Amino acid sequence: MNFTAIFSDFKQLTKVGLSLSVVFSSLAGYLLAAEKIEISILLLLAIGGYLMVGASNAFNQIIEKDTDALMKRTMNRPLPTGRMHVSMALVIAISFTIVGLAILYSINPKSALFGAISIFLYTSIYTPLKAVTPLAVFVGAIPGAIPFMLGWVAATNQFSIEPGMLFLIQFFWQFPHFWAIAWLQYDEYKKAGFNLMPMGQKNKKAVIQIIIYTCCLIIVSVIPVLKLTGSFYIYPITAVILVALGSTMLYYAIKLYKHQTNKEARQLMLSSVLYITLIQVIYVVDKFLH
Repeated sequence: MNFTAIFSDFKQLTKVGLSLSVVFSSLAGYLLAAEKIEISILLLLAIGGYLMVGASNAFNQIIEKDTDALMKRTMNRPLPTGRMHVSMALVIAISFTIVGLAILYSINPKSALFGAISIFLYTSIYTPLKAVTPLAVFVGAIPGAIPFMLGWVAATNQFSIEPGMLFLIQFFWQFPHFWAIAWLQYDEYKKAGFNLMPMGQKNKKAVIQIIIYTCCLIIVSVIPVLKLTGSFYIYPITAVILVALGSTMLYYAIKLYKHQTNKEARQLMLSSVLYITLIQVIYVVDKFLH
């Protein structure tokens, strides 16, 4: 087996794209909080964060090896195809966990603690719950919301209202984003015994939930304009831009309510990815204009 194929399997096992987006979030959180930017900590945070998410993804794929084999989207992953042995994946997952947490611990103990909570919740609670109840999405939203906050904790060694706010923003964002994916993958998920739509239904009631969470997301993302969230605050003009951004997501959610087709679900999913990327950039730019 050639090196390119092995590297490609390694990338699939640790979900490089997803891991990098998480690293992006934690670096944005760090830049938002840091009084003085230390490149060494940025690097440690990027590597530690990447290893943390890579470990979660690897554990997830070990647990879901058999269900992955049933779905088109995942059947070609290294474990269901047998290209990689479970023991090899376990070695990667465990070593990523140990090294990742050690690196986060070298920044400060609180960062390592949140990293450990994230891996534990994703692997031990969210992954097994997926086959049991749509409420798994709520559990999954917790580790999913940790990275943005983790960056702040890495910079300040404190958990306070500011990182709490960053956590809330990314927490509420998970729902419209993930349910849009669950809508698109509904039939595939069903084959594997997963039903992750709110209340287990793919209908207008589910989309009402998406709309509610999108509205909550827009509200929490502009709360810092009120200057009630400690040192994390934004200019009124920034708040206006964020409402406009969030309204794009809301627009697609309402379209999904009206038409209930995959086209709108895909538009909502893509607009949610754009939203979370831009909001983090906008917060950082706003901070440097203060």
